[in-house]
Amino acid sequence: MEHEEPGSRLGSYLRARRELVSPAQAGIPPGGNRRVPGLRREEVALLAGISPDYYLRLERGRDTNPSPQVLEALARVLRLDDTERTYLLGLSAARPRAARRRRPERVPDRLHELLAQLQVPAFVESRAFDVLACNPLAVALSPRLSPGHNRLRSFFLDPEEQEFQGDWEKAAAGFVAALRTSVGDDTDDPRFVELVGELALSSARFRSLWARHDVRALDGGTTTVRHPVVGELRLHRDKLPVDDVLLVVYYPDRGSESDERLRLLAGLHADAGRHGAAAVRD
Repeated sequence: MEHEEPGSRLGSYLRARRELVSPAQAGIPPGGNRRVPGLRREEVALLAGISPDYYLRLERGRDTNPSPQVLEALARVLRLDDTERTYLLGLSAARPRAARRRRPERVPDRLHELLAQLQVPAFVESRAFDVLACNPLAVALSPRLSPGHNRLRSFFLDPEEQEFQGDWEKAAAGFVAALRTSVGDDTDDPRFVELVGELALSSARFRSLWARHDVRALDGGTTTVRHPVVGELRLHRDKLPVDDVLLVVYYPDRGSESDERLRLLAGLHADAGRHGAAAVRD
């Protein structure tokens, strides 16, 4: 992911989203010899109320300063949701890019204290999904949630992680969309360049999802995972921003079967820790 100028990023995004809107979704009658996926450029221009030549300049990066009205019209034609619309507006060169002072992402001391107190799996991740800190139950849930791992890299390149995920395909699309949101216009950040480059070379599925230019809010949700010892767990996931990092917490519905299984996992992990400590003393 080399550094891209604003016009290039805007054009790439428009082209990717245009290819995902079917003629039927845009109210265009079926028929005709269509050789491109999605909408044609001239159809997008017509529906947005702009000239085909001007839209062509936008896609080719020759115009980097479209008005908010033009972008709003394109967002409507391309059927963008609020997160995608905000992302599109942010790609305009009219929005000045603030100079960045990159600093190391560190875990505040208070987060280490909080991790030690939480009785559910919890960890701290960076903007690039590097795991920076975790509590013991997070490691019991998955060893790939320990510091030094990158969650996105594990997700696409580790077969055990793919087996761990209850619906890997659905989660993959959301994960890549979250990465693009996290990257934003910081496309020359070395960590993002390294991560996207490695995954693009190593995973065909990542390449295809990255090319869609999907974005989504960096929020929580509910996921199902398959633990090799206690079985299937349905867990809610909340992401809480703290300074420059995110605290991620997994927790089940109280009294549910997943709650019982997570308690069993916590007990097994505690027993293993006590046995390990006893062996060291002996």
